[in-house]
Amino acid sequence: MRSKKKINVLWGIILIPILLTGGYFFITGGRPAPVPVKKELMDGVTYHRMVRYLPHSMVAHVLVIDTKTKGMQFLVTPRDEVEGGALKARTTSQFLDEYGLQIAINGDGFFPWWSRTPVDYYPHEGDPVTPNGLTASGGKVYADGLQDIKPEPTIYINRRNALTFIRQPSNIFQAISGDRMLILAGEIVPDLDDAVLQPRTAIGVNRNGRWLYLVVVDGRQPFYSNGATYQELAELLKDLGAQFAMALDGGGSSTMVIEGENGEPVILNSPIDSYIPGRERPVANHFGIYINQ
Repeated sequence: MRSKKKINVLWGIILIPILLTGGYFFITGGRPAPVPVKKELMDGVTYHRMVRYLPHSMVAHVLVIDTKTKGMQFLVTPRDEVEGGALKARTTSQFLDEYGLQIAINGDGFFPWWSRTPVDYYPHEGDPVTPNGLTASGGKVYADGLQDIKPEPTIYINRRNALTFIRQPSNIFQAISGDRMLILAGEIVPDLDDAVLQPRTAIGVNRNGRWLYLVVVDGRQPFYSNGATYQELAELLKDLGAQFAMALDGGGSSTMVIEGENGEPVILNSPIDSYIPGRERPVANHFGIYINQ
């Protein structure tokens, strides 16, 4: 009898770690672990993984960036020579790799676009697309946003890395538009949606413009991260210290990528295109950062 108990205890010792490990991989599915993380990735760049369980699961990925870091430069996707659009669709990882960047997130919404099934979607990589809102790269404006019924807010970046929202400068150097403003002059924009949960991407700056906040929230992934409402996204950015903040394209487009130690793109979040976790969506434009390391 004692031998049988010993065998049962032994099996328990063996099986419990296996079950815990299996449960962990079932929940994460190869995605970033849903545990808080704070880590300096490179000079002037700190990564935070923020995890909440109530009132619903939410995994948010935040890059806090010191814009005064020596050698830092911003890049909005330059125009492509392509018929039928302003750009060739590419994933955020491809954008980072192609231009030798250290950080990249997805940008504005775009057209044409549809996603009916995992095999019936547009765009594929290389297909012509155009951003919804005003877009400029290297001093050249290549999308005016005039076809959009709802005018989009825009962030402008000058040659000295100063970032301003909405107010268009006389000479546009870099510009990228987004879905809506979240924070204006330190206050959350009234009447933001507080019901619909989706993956989200956002960009914000603090009061003096030194600190830049890039945020991507994972979503559409039950038992991992359901996403965030616009109200929750705004509250997250305000807690970080944002004085101004704007939502970029979300949903299956939401992606955050950095350059890994081997020079290859590393996806920090868990993108989900056509409800397939880990699948990156080809999008129109992106917001990227060079850091002289």
